[in-house]
Amino acid sequence: MTDNELSVLWRGQWPACSPMAETLKLAYPDRWVRFHSLPESKRYAENEGEYEILLRRYNSVLDELFHGQEVRIITTSWSNDPEPPPRSATHLRWHRGARYWMSVCTDEDETDPDFITYTHLYASRAAWRFGSIDDLLHAVADDATRGVMITSLSFDRINHPYDGGSDVLLPTTADRDAMKHRHTDWLSSHPSGL
Repeated sequence: MTDNELSVLWRGQWPACSPMAETLKLAYPDRWVRFHSLPESKRYAENEGEYEILLRRYNSVLDELFHGQEVRIITTSWSNDPEPPPRSATHLRWHRGARYWMSVCTDEDETDPDFITYTHLYASRAAWRFGSIDDLLHAVADDATRGVMITSLSFDRINHPYDGGSDVLLPTTADRDAMKHRHTDWLSSHPSGL
């Protein structure tokens, strides 16, 4: 699939926003739910037992969304240039097998027109298996990488893990509500769901 075909596919599912993980919940609140990765909404794991809990929660939600399917894994990098940076060893660690997809201007400083940040998106495909991306999920949990999305091939289901949990976007409000009710003990107590 070409980069343009991937972009057309994205716009067909999520026309109100670019493929930036953190903007989806704002553009589609009726299709979004957030699950926290640790009890009592604790943000960061401090020991192996807590890492086991958060990886089990991440994987359980992902397995519910994608069991027996192929997924897209979207990863990101950042620079002050609209062109993606050369691939470094660190970059390849998180983007194994991924192809550059697109760059999005994500921060423009009005006081300094020379200061602009671009987010570069990379896409790969893989067969989903419980535990198959634990190294990436561990890095997300430790805030070592951001902007990750694991999606269906059609982009109709999205899981955006972040340091503290995962945002899930589903095709309909009813789908979202059903998943939300299956994991009520992982939800935030905050009225906004954050």
